[in-house]
Parts: sequence; structure tokens; C-alpha cells
Amino acid sequence: MNYLVTGGAGFIGSHLVRRLLESSEYNHVTVIDSLITGTVDNLPFHPRLIFRSLDVSDTQWINNYASETIADIQGLKIPDVIFNLACPASPVSYQRNPIHTTLTSVMGAYHALLLAQRYKARILQASTSEIYGDPTISPQPEYYWGNVNSFGPRSCYDEGKRAAESLFYDFHKKFDVDIRLARIFNTYGPNMAVDDGRVVSNFVVQALKGESITIYGDGRQTRSFCYVDDLVDGLLALSISNCQEPVNLGNPIEFNMLDLAEMVLSITKSTSKIEYKSLPEDDPQQRRPNISRARTLGWEPKVALQEGLENTVEYFRRKLNNV
Repeated sequence: MNYLVTGGAGFIGSHLVRRLLESSEYNHVTVIDSLITGTVDNLPFHPRLIFRSLDVSDTQWINNYASETIADIQGLKIPDVIFNLACPASPVSYQRNPIHTTLTSVMGAYHALLLAQRYKARILQASTSEIYGDPTISPQPEYYWGNVNSFGPRSCYDEGKRAAESLFYDFHKKFDVDIRLARIFNTYGPNMAVDDGRVVSNFVVQALKGESITIYGDGRQTRSFCYVDDLVDGLLALSISNCQEPVNLGNPIEFNMLDLAEMVLSITKSTSKIEYKSLPEDDPQQRRPNISRARTLGWEPKVALQEGLENTVEYFRRKLNNV
């Protein structure tokens, strides 16, 4: 199989790339990544891996696939399956350049869909639990339409992903493109950037540095944390299924921010203190997936938060020590 992974040098993408290469000695993987938040250090050196530093919001990258002949000249393989993961995913990253974030979500999805249509490839969109906004029901099922602010500080990501979902279903209805759609909930693990900005990496890095652990609000807001290996299992299960409806992928066990901070402090044996700051605008109070649909695919997460955090702490410890 020839796979194309946009955003493949990022946190989740790089784990997916490794798994695809390991799953068969005949698989070839092409990675397209702008390296705005990803890094080639996340990728293995592998003879069946092709990397191109290109921006999915720009037409340049899809022009490289204008025909099989042009793709061959570019050293690219025509994809059988496309995983569209390109987009900054942490609030710190996607709010840094909100216009580009929206364009990455929308135009990146559009370009990837054009490619899937042209070569009759199956295409999986990495959507997000953020499309539910600050939910009024919990756990969130796929039929829930969400509670999203369309012009708040998080809207560039939330609405960009919602628009990408719309494009996917329009291409499916109009051109019969073979789509899959994963709504990814909070994921953590190795290959997160030190300055990623999401809560797990923030807490772990602060604890390892002996800095105050920053909790926004009263710490009672909840998240459901899915270890990256489990998430990749879910993406692969969805990609080979016949399900063309949105599928929540995440861990249904809820933890509040205080629980998480205490667990990180225990694992790191840190003496860091907890510091409270004001809750950012539109920060969701609760996030928990209903994974009934994912379970029909034979998937559910296996890695407990304690185990996943231990692996993540070890990764960041090595990273901070430049090992």
C-alpha cells in the first residue's frame, strides 16, 4: 500500500507513520508537512519513507500529483490511502496564526480531497473533539452538534475543522469519495513538543523543571486523556472499516486538572507547587467521548493514564536532558 500522511512529522502523525512502515515490508509512506509545529526529528530514517516540506494550504503540494508522470518525476507515489492530519492542534500553536490555521484546515482538506478524488484513494480526516465546543451534554456522542463560538479565540481551529468535515461529506455525496472521519479527543505521549502548550506536556515539563504547575480556573474542568498508541490503533481500525460516519476516538475516563496535576507530581517526584490563573475564554468545562461507535469497530483504549504518563514523563526527561 502507498500511504500519504499530511502532518506526518507532527505528534500523532509521526506515530502513525512509524506504525504504517512497521505493519508491512511493502508499505510506502509519503509525508507532507510544513514543519510549522512538526519536526523531522520525529520521523524515522527509512528507505520506504518520502518526506516533503510543503504547506497543505498551498496548491504547490497537490500540483506535484497532477499526473502519475509528474508524481514519478517528483519521486512521489500515488496514494492508495490518505491520512489528512495537517494542522496545529494545541491552542498555543493554532492561535499564533489563526488565519493560517483556518486555511490549513479548510484548504488542506480541499486539496487532499481533490487528490483522493483524482486517484480514487480512501481518505481519513483527523477532525477533533473541539468541534463540540463547550458541550452542554456529556459524554459527547457523534450526533451532538456542539456549542461553539464562531468568532472566539479558538474558532480558527474549531470552525476550521467543522468546515473540513462539511467538505468531506460534500465530496462523498457529490463525487463518491471514500471518506473516513475521526473526531480525536485529548491525546498525549512521546513526540509532543516541549513547548506544545497542551495540558499534559505543560504539567510534565513544569514538574520536571521544578516550576509551578499552572492550572487555569479552579482545576475542576475535565478532560479524557488518550495515549497516542491507542489513538493510532483507532485511526487504523477506522481506516480499514466501512464506517463513513464520524467516529469519536478518545478515552472515556474523565480526569479533572487537579487529578492530573497530582498524578504528574507523583510520577516525577517533583516539589513543584500549583499556581492558579484565570480560565482562558471559551475553554471547555468538560470533555468526554461517547465511544459506542468506535467499539463497533473493535476499538477501545487500553493504556491507563498512569502508565501513559510514566512513558510520557520518561520521554520529556530525555528531551530536556538532550539525550
